[in-house]
Amino acid sequence: MADASIHPSAVIDAGARIGAGVEIGPFCVVGPKVRLADGVVLKSHVVVTGDTSIGEETVVFPFASIGEVPQDLKFKGEDVRLEIGARNRIREYVTMNPGTAGGGSLTVVGDDGLYMAGAHVGHDCRIGDRVILANNVAIAGHCVLEDDVIVGGLSGIHQWVRVGRGAMIGAVTMVTADVIPYGLVQGPRGHLDGLNLVGLKRRGATRADILALRELLGALGQGSFRDTARHRAGAEVTGMERDVLDFILGPSDRSFLAPRPA
Repeated sequence: MADASIHPSAVIDAGARIGAGVEIGPFCVVGPKVRLADGVVLKSHVVVTGDTSIGEETVVFPFASIGEVPQDLKFKGEDVRLEIGARNRIREYVTMNPGTAGGGSLTVVGDDGLYMAGAHVGHDCRIGDRVILANNVAIAGHCVLEDDVIVGGLSGIHQWVRVGRGAMIGAVTMVTADVIPYGLVQGPRGHLDGLNLVGLKRRGATRADILALRELLGALGQGSFRDTARHRAGAEVTGMERDVLDFILGPSDRSFLAPRPA
């Protein structure tokens, strides 16, 4: 900890591992199994506990609670972990929980994410890179959010749901089934409402990519997602179409959000 800047009011357990250039502000608490990589910043009044690692240059803002025991009545004190990647921005009052024995004992948060005020990442989740959770988003246990997912404020994701890469969930939306990659979901009880066109353009999708995804979305809306995906799996498709097909045929038995009935 020789190269770290630690406020005198912070409480750092002797077992914690603190990297070079770490800044720990007033009234922070860091537990004995915590590992803070180089350049991590804990602003003030941050609690980091449990078997938790935080990657390089991640900044945690006041009153966040990171690594506290999972919100699961079955949890009996097992050895569980939380791994947070590099360059994340974890804003005020965010909570992130470790895994549980029944879910693999591990919660993973990727790199370069933005977790706005009051957001929650539940136990055993797998969160990808460049994910944005807006204010007061709640991600329940065992969820998977792939890379580049954006979830609008006050939205909730039901336990075990998967959200495919590049999808966008609108504000004040309840998501109870899987969301295909690049999909756009909105409404109080979410339906698939087309493609996340803004996100696709930001990713450099071509007009041909978007037209192909629109055609695939139309085909999926005509019947069973899995049956349609199996039928198309052997065909020559674009990379983004392949993302959608692989996601649908992935290891999950949950249903998928479909377009709103006409």
